[in-house]
Amino acid sequence: MKKALLTLSALALCMAAGSALAKEYKELRFGVDPSYAPFESKAADGSLVGFDIDLGNAICAELKVKCKWVESDFDGMIPGLKANKFDGVISSMTVTPAREKVIDFSSELFSGPTSFVFKKGSGLSADTASLKGKTVGYEQGTIQEAYAKAVLDKAGVKTQAYQNQDQVYADLTSGRLDASIQDMLQAELGFLKSPQGADYEVSQPVDDPLLPSKNAIGISKGNKALKALLDKGIKALHDDGTYATIQKKHFGELNLYSGK
Repeated sequence: MKKALLTLSALALCMAAGSALAKEYKELRFGVDPSYAPFESKAADGSLVGFDIDLGNAICAELKVKCKWVESDFDGMIPGLKANKFDGVISSMTVTPAREKVIDFSSELFSGPTSFVFKKGSGLSADTASLKGKTVGYEQGTIQEAYAKAVLDKAGVKTQAYQNQDQVYADLTSGRLDASIQDMLQAELGFLKSPQGADYEVSQPVDDPLLPSKNAIGISKGNKALKALLDKGIKALHDDGTYATIQKKHFGELNLYSGK
């Protein structure tokens, strides 16, 4: 009986500790790469703006915690999580089997396909044969990098890595690149709608297992308390219509949420 009581006491202590852990967040530090409009970018005054930024701030408001945004190049996001530079990553991070081996994820934030961008009338397409001998740029640390190395390089396409998406587009518009590969919505609503993107177009979505579409908040492996907290906040945004309002602000009637 005494052993049973001790076991129950230990269990109660564990539950209390878990409860305390879930409540100890007074501030959530989110890693972000602000070179990916309309998901995350900088306004003229230097403030962070975008769909992911609004979602993150709304989640913090729902959870009654302070939001702190920590800027980082995208390829530094997972190392940053491991080094405790931030609590989570809200920066258009796609859920992949490789990433799930080293970090955990919240429930879905949004889903979106990948596409190429190239000059109108160039004759290029998502077919790798049309890109053979051409140079395609991508942002380091992204799923597009994995696709470039595994598929494009082997198909005779020249590929070039960049620290951020702004650098990719700079070389695309200067003629150093024939095409770029990135999130389709980012290309359509971030680049093509800008003055420098007026003469460019996007390809059809690239259909490949290396390019999944589900995006979520990346968190440290095994942090179940934070996952539960974030999932609670995300669900609340859907339940009270906040998610729909933010989505409409940035994407009109386009639905980014698959509900999976």
